[in-house]
Amino acid sequence: MAMWRAAARQLVDRALGSRAAHTSAGSKKIVGVFYKAGEYADKNPNFVGCVEGALGIRNWLESQGHHYIVTDDKEGPNCELEKHIEDMHVLITTPFHPAYVTAERIKRAKNLELLLTAGIGSDHIDLPAAAAAGLTVAEVTGSNTVSVAEDELLRILILLRNFLPGYQQVVQGEWNVAGIAHRAYDLEGKTVGTVGAGRIGRLLLQRLKPFNCNLLYHDRLKIAPELEKEIGAKFEEDLDAMLPKCDVIVINTPLTEKTRGMFNKERIAKMKKGVIVVNNARGAIMDTQAVADACSSGHIAGYGGDVWFPQPAPKDHPWRYMPNHAMTPHISGTTIDAQLRYAEGVKDMLGRYFKGEDFPVQNYIVKEGQLASQYQ
Repeated sequence: MAMWRAAARQLVDRALGSRAAHTSAGSKKIVGVFYKAGEYADKNPNFVGCVEGALGIRNWLESQGHHYIVTDDKEGPNCELEKHIEDMHVLITTPFHPAYVTAERIKRAKNLELLLTAGIGSDHIDLPAAAAAGLTVAEVTGSNTVSVAEDELLRILILLRNFLPGYQQVVQGEWNVAGIAHRAYDLEGKTVGTVGAGRIGRLLLQRLKPFNCNLLYHDRLKIAPELEKEIGAKFEEDLDAMLPKCDVIVINTPLTEKTRGMFNKERIAKMKKGVIVVNNARGAIMDTQAVADACSSGHIAGYGGDVWFPQPAPKDHPWRYMPNHAMTPHISGTTIDAQLRYAEGVKDMLGRYFKGEDFPVQNYIVKEGQLASQYQ
């Protein structure tokens, strides 16, 4: 009897745990929220990650009888997204122009079955609420890891070499070598630590090896011993012990309730004075004002990244105006190459969804009421 009850409970849990596990046949309403390209939309035929490009899947979806709505309008009670909340079946969003999927929006989305992230990072979704509602949340794991790792290396070099003030001198018609050279350094011989050594963190460490740096990493899991040896990276179990050893710190951890605000005033104070910090992970991992204050005081000699909170960043965001920064809009993971990869990944998962098939296991963020380990 106990075995029968357990089996029955498992069937019920599966039925409740994932609305998208066995989707019914027929037309689906799919909403995509992307940034608008405007005048740039026609400059590259592979520019598919924008509203106009619509991931390149419009004809494919509509040929199968599905209804595909694409917009960049996602904020406020009268936005375009709000008009479709109650009857959409699938919502596709990106980290670059995130539609914040709150518990309140999930509650009103009676037909919603599937939340897809075109890219990596689903923290713009209230994941516990999605799990409780039986939604499936998935992203295109690995689609832009190379893009982000390359960008991190770029920002490290830009900040260490004090490149941006030199560029600005040229643009402004000036020539003052001393104004740049007094705070420009080589990367060779510096100690670089990554907070998080998942797919992006490992790729960054591999790319840093030829620069003859001292490489450290902190993560909840160690890198495989053979790869650790190949890269020459040393595991640091205690984050606070690693920080003062580093000339450069790179943030590569996902945003979770444990990592939100983890770099506050007290933790930043543990960093070496004159440290370079690069963050392409998520803006909310940092205490916004603490970073700005540390840049102003010189404790952080340079801060670079492309992630903010919220996004898009308001005009009065303090990171826009702090000294010695290398900030951009959220661009590192949306190169043309990355767009093609995450567009193909979204198409693949939609095709599986229409057939009631499982996704690649690494793509799941929420499945059958369970959050992926990195979000627990």
